[in-house]
Amino acid sequence: SSRRRHTRLLTVTGVQTCALPICFLLYFYSMQTVLITGGTGMIGQALAKKLIAKGYEVIILTRNPKRSSRPHLTYAKWDVAKQEIDVVAVAKANCIVHLAGEGVADKRWTDKRKQAIVDSRVQSGQFLVKVLSENKHQVTSFISASAIGWYGADTPQSVEQGFQETDAADDSYLGNTCKLWEESTAAIEKMGIRLVVFRIGIVLNKNGGALAEFLKPAKFALAPILGNGKQIISWIHYQDLCKMFQFAIENSNAKGVYNAVAPNPVTNKKLVLTIAKNTYPFYFPSWVPSFLLKIILGEMSIEVLKSTRVSAQKIQSTGFVFDYPLIEEAIKNLIK
Repeated sequence: SSRRRHTRLLTVTGVQTCALPICFLLYFYSMQTVLITGGTGMIGQALAKKLIAKGYEVIILTRNPKRSSRPHLTYAKWDVAKQEIDVVAVAKANCIVHLAGEGVADKRWTDKRKQAIVDSRVQSGQFLVKVLSENKHQVTSFISASAIGWYGADTPQSVEQGFQETDAADDSYLGNTCKLWEESTAAIEKMGIRLVVFRIGIVLNKNGGALAEFLKPAKFALAPILGNGKQIISWIHYQDLCKMFQFAIENSNAKGVYNAVAPNPVTNKKLVLTIAKNTYPFYFPSWVPSFLLKIILGEMSIEVLKSTRVSAQKIQSTGFVFDYPLIEEAIKNLIK
């Protein structure tokens, strides 16, 4: 019959033998399930949206799982303080993306707040290690957030080439926090699970984070430059960050620690003026002195005034391509 002749033709030309594996791979990737902690935050929501658009099933762990689910997105219960988690959700996952943690800049740094920032990261990481070691699962990759707070203020070497992933953790509050954060999930690798850690820079997203704060005075045609404005900001567009997480999920060669920053860091002054220029046709640069920031922000002012040039060379060497490598195009995209 014509159907048999068509089948034979496919077999002879090799199309049939190639089509089956390709179809299988497409099906496999479309059915991959990613479990996200911290999925209700700014980055988690953006990442979930991106993964769903690419055909992934996404499960977000939350203390309030009664949120409205939608196609390819469900919510599952976890409570680190009570050591509770939906093990059925864990069993479905092929990959875990760990973003959970109290916002570093959300509140003034009291001793209680600083401890909460550390505990939210360390305890959640340790809990996930415990869950994976005690329950059956099919997790093959674990992608965790960290931060460039791992590095301290710029040194002569970092000014020239940027901080590298092999540099030691800074002996400061944020440096120690990031060290404990990364150590909390280090045992994942011993389970035979591929572990990727992203040390994330200042994430630019107009719906939250640093950019949202800079946009507030920009609406009044003000461009507040912090301190002397010369401190280096290692930043990343939120879409590039989400793209980086997806890249890590899909590429088995991605392992270890990577800096999640754009390849072209800028000074605080340039960042602020670029935001102002793209918000209104005219603006007034204003200088916020260091002593005033110390009064307003307390200990957190150290981080606001700190210069940290971080290298993106390692992630670029994997073949990852930034959509927004320059601050001008990133700000223009975010604002307009």
